[in-house]
Amino acid sequence: MENARNVLVIGGNRYFGKRLIARLRDEGHRVSVLNRGSSPPPDGVEHLVADRDDEHSLTGALGSRVFDVVVDQVCYTPRQAALARRVFSGRTRRYVMTSTVEVYEYEDSPALVREEAVDPAKVTVDLELPWDDPVFLESHYGEGKRQAEAVLAADGPALPYTAVRVAHVLGGDDDFTGRLAHYAERIRTGEPIAVPVANRPATYIHVEEIAGFLAWAAGEAFTGPVNAASHGTLSTEELCEAVAAHVPGGRPVFRPVDVGEVSPFSFRRSYGMDNTRAGRLGFAFADARQWLPRAVAETLGKGD
Repeated sequence: MENARNVLVIGGNRYFGKRLIARLRDEGHRVSVLNRGSSPPPDGVEHLVADRDDEHSLTGALGSRVFDVVVDQVCYTPRQAALARRVFSGRTRRYVMTSTVEVYEYEDSPALVREEAVDPAKVTVDLELPWDDPVFLESHYGEGKRQAEAVLAADGPALPYTAVRVAHVLGGDDDFTGRLAHYAERIRTGEPIAVPVANRPATYIHVEEIAGFLAWAAGEAFTGPVNAASHGTLSTEELCEAVAAHVPGGRPVFRPVDVGEVSPFSFRRSYGMDNTRAGRLGFAFADARQWLPRAVAETLGKGD
């Protein structure tokens, strides 16, 4: 972003969210962070405390503030999107929602999937589903994100938005998912790694790259969905070989299964996103195979 902007980040207290906040601050923008107060932002960033699910709490914390950009890191449901649309229409010139590759959960194409495969304007919204139930929400993560995008895309008061559909994120010493550690433990012990009989590759993005992408998207003017993924796909086998390089004497052993639970980052369907739109808009992605060794070293605590 060439000029300093007034940016609000909702959530973002861990992983790539905290990197986004630091990056925006270091670029000279005026950054505010809104969360429930459990995690203070870094120095130089304004802290607003509110429950983003409570409209009265949210508007009270915001007061008369207006923003050039709002980056919503924690919008998971159509109810949250509807509330955000009411509150931020007329209060910001741009709304960036962090979405997910999971919106494509019903797609299964050997070709990388483009944004038009899931058009938010054609997604049915059901605000009456039990979105407040954590168990329901966890099992309907992709559906919640799809419907949230649909709410932002609907006709009504103007709220220029983009939905950043984020690929699987790797890297950093603060990866809270434990997925690469899962592989490291099995490689260390020789325990078989369960994978589908037909195991499909996926697209990924480094934790620093997605923070950079969101900061870039905040300063652009395009709207609608955009895929955020590094170039190239990675297979479970490639991930495990990279992990095995950090386990002395370790060698991954795979156990193909027809049904039942499989290991993280192994997929029965194709899970790749096409990043052409973002590239045409001006963002230059890295190649996943180039940063993979560094990402694994960071996560397993063996980075430089």
